[in-house]
Amino acid sequence: MIKIISCSYQKHADKILDIFNDVILNSTALYEYKPRTHEGMISWFRAKQEENFPVIGLEDERRSLLGFGSYGTFRAWSVYKYSVEYSVYICKDQRGKGLGRLIMSNIIQNARAQGYHVLIGGIDESNMASICMHTKLRSGPNCLNSHLSILSGISADFHAASLTVGNITA
Repeated sequence: MIKIISCSYQKHADKILDIFNDVILNSTALYEYKPRTHEGMISWFRAKQEENFPVIGLEDERRSLLGFGSYGTFRAWSVYKYSVEYSVYICKDQRGKGLGRLIMSNIIQNARAQGYHVLIGGIDESNMASICMHTKLRSGPNCLNSHLSILSGISADFHAASLTVGNITA
C-alpha cells in the first residue's frame, strides 16, 4: 500500500539526499555538478517551509520513501508570483511504476489550493519517462532548449513544460 505523505527534514532528509545524489551522479535529470550535502538539505527544507512549499513523498507499507516532489519559486520577480517550478524524483528501483504521476497529481492539487496558476518544469531530452508523463498530463507548451547547459563536458538539451492548474484570482 502506497501512502502520500508530507516529508520532513527529521524523517526524510537522508533519503531525499540519497535520491538527489543518485540522480546527480547517474542521470541528467538534475543539472548539478556536485552531489548535495547534509548542510544543503537543512537550507533546502528551511526554504520550503518558510515559503510554504510542500515536499510531497510516497511511502510504502514499511515507511520507505519511494520518491518525492516539490515546487518552489520560479523567478523572484512579482510578475511570476502565480508560477512555480516543480520537480519530481523517484528512487532508481521504483521508476516506471507510475509513482511520478501520483506525486504530480498531489503537486497539482497543492498548487491549486495555494492559488498558483502555472507549474513549470525542466526535463532533460534523454528523460523519456518524464516526457511521456508530461505528455499524458497534457502539459504545454513544451519547447526544446538546445545547448542550455554543460554536463560532464556535453551540452544538455531540455524541454520546458508548463501546466496550467488554476485561475488567477488577484
